[in-house]
Amino acid sequence: MPGTCVIGLQWGDEAKGKIVDLLTERHDIVVRYQGGANAGHTVVTGGQTYKLSLIPSGILRPAVQCVITGGVVVNPPTLLAEIDDLTNRGVPVAENLMISDRSHVIFPWHIVQDRLTEGCASNGEAIGTTMRGIGPCYSDKVGRAHAVRLGDLYRPGLAERLTRIVEHKNALLAALAGNQGFAPFSAEQVHREYAHYAERLRPYVADTTTFLLDALEAGRNVLFEGAQGALLDVDHGTYPYVTSSNSSGVGITAGAGVPGRYLHKTIGVVKAYCTRVGGGPFPTEQNNEIGSHLRQRGNEYGTVTRRPRRCGWFDAVAARYAARVSGVDTLAVMLLDVLSELDEVKICTAYELNGRRLTSFPSHVDDLRQAVPIYETLPGWCQNISHARHLDELPKNALRYLARISEAVGRPVEIVSVGADRQQTILAQDAPRGHAVAQPTG
Repeated sequence: MPGTCVIGLQWGDEAKGKIVDLLTERHDIVVRYQGGANAGHTVVTGGQTYKLSLIPSGILRPAVQCVITGGVVVNPPTLLAEIDDLTNRGVPVAENLMISDRSHVIFPWHIVQDRLTEGCASNGEAIGTTMRGIGPCYSDKVGRAHAVRLGDLYRPGLAERLTRIVEHKNALLAALAGNQGFAPFSAEQVHREYAHYAERLRPYVADTTTFLLDALEAGRNVLFEGAQGALLDVDHGTYPYVTSSNSSGVGITAGAGVPGRYLHKTIGVVKAYCTRVGGGPFPTEQNNEIGSHLRQRGNEYGTVTRRPRRCGWFDAVAARYAARVSGVDTLAVMLLDVLSELDEVKICTAYELNGRRLTSFPSHVDDLRQAVPIYETLPGWCQNISHARHLDELPKNALRYLARISEAVGRPVEIVSVGADRQQTILAQDAPRGHAVAQPTG
């Protein structure tokens, strides 16, 4: 099937990069279609760890073409630093990377605006931005008047355009800064700097929309790599504590310019527990020894920011909602090994809200904030599973846990991860004869 999608079904950080890396060998092209350098993928292979923010995880496979589409916002110095790091480590980026001329460019004023406006939610709770200018860049994209696309960097009249934009941004940021003070930007300096970036990026810039449509019509296998998670979707997530793009499955067609008819399989990625970074409601959060254990055992610190992640039990209500919104066919359950030292594990299968039992995900954060999780408790397995490579090598209680996740979310479990390395993965097709993959029973 030409189009396969990998979507995170929680609040991001679900280890999607590992799944993309595993699936890449069956695909010709890997596509990043939304977000910016606020997202991070970590891939461990061959004893090396790669941390990627903008470039698709497929770049680690030499024969695979990697594409950054127009739905992504690009910070040129960040992207170039990532290219340089991979190149210095022997990864053939120059031959395998393509960047859309329609992608929007992040400028220094976007980053300053991000810093000045963080914490402006109505209740004073920080939204959780990574301070990398993603939101302000998307705001300019929608506002249009002060936006610059990557292809614009190669057009005449850029200097004059930047002069007008810088005049507006200096006035805006001075007002936002107030007594904090603000050092105005020089349009001439910004133009010089970004002209240099543009020349370095020139070999990679192309019309990726036409490239992808041609590839799909020719029957080439394309893998779409989501960033963040579906619960951070700007339209369908826990608004306003969300990202600035459509990070659920609904964002693929808009971000990549690819009609839904080409998307034939969607894999939803979940952790065996839940994490969240920044503000916003988190019903199953554990501010206790369990939460600390999950954080330390799972190394739950942001790939990009190194911020400690909030940790809690698996929320099947949220995951089921995200799976439905994203059109998910199967599940990949990641970091199952993190639960191995616990005597018992829990799954939230419903909420209690205002005296009512609720199995649907609330559309307003105030309701989600008041929702009390209703848990099912299952026995733990208290043994090391990091060496398991087949389902029959997992403890019975681990298999019970996977089966209950599958049943509660309503999707079969196709992939199970028991460690960070590429090899520490159990695939459905590797299940021995007589062993069924975890599937919903109702």
